Amino acid sequence: SFLLVVDASEEMGAALRFACRRASHTNGSVALFHAVAPADFHHFASIGELMDSEARSEAEKLLQRAAADVQRLTGQIPGLYLREGDSTEQLLKVIDEEQVISVLVLGAGTSEEGPGPLVSALSGRLAGKIRLPVIIVPGSLTAEEIDTLT
Repeated sequence: SFLLVVDASEEMGAALRFACRRASHTNGSVALFHAVAPADFHHFASIGELMDSEARSEAEKLLQRAAADVQRLTGQIPGLYLREGDSTEQLLKVIDEEQVISVLVLGAGTSEEGPGPLVSALSGRLAGKIRLPVIIVPGSLTAEEIDTLT
C-alpha cells in the first residue's frame, strides 16, 4: 500500500496523483494519513475542546476530498489514518503499526522555504529510522509529467 500524507498544500495534489498512478500500475492500494495537532488553549476547557473539534472536522473534510480523488483515479476506496498529535511522530507510529504499508509518498514544496518539515525530517535525520522507501514527488510536476513518469 502507498501511504500518502495529506495536507492542504499545493504539492499534495502531485503526490496524490503519483501515488494513485503507481498503485494502479502495481495492483496496489492507496492509504491517506493526516495528523491534527491538539489545540494549545487550556485556559478554558470548553474553548479548547471546541477548537479540537473544529480542527478534527476540517481534517476529516480534507481527508474525504483526497479520498474522493483517490477513488476517482484508482477505482478503490483508500484506507484512512486520522491521528491526533505531532505529524512526524504519528506518521512513524502508523508506519510501524500497519505492515501493509510498503511505500511512503510525500509532496515536496517548491517555495524558497524548502520542501516542507516532513520531507526535511524524513529525508534527513529520520531517514535511517523508517522501515520503508520514501518517494518525494516535486510539487511542480504537472499531471502530464506524472503520467509520463508512472
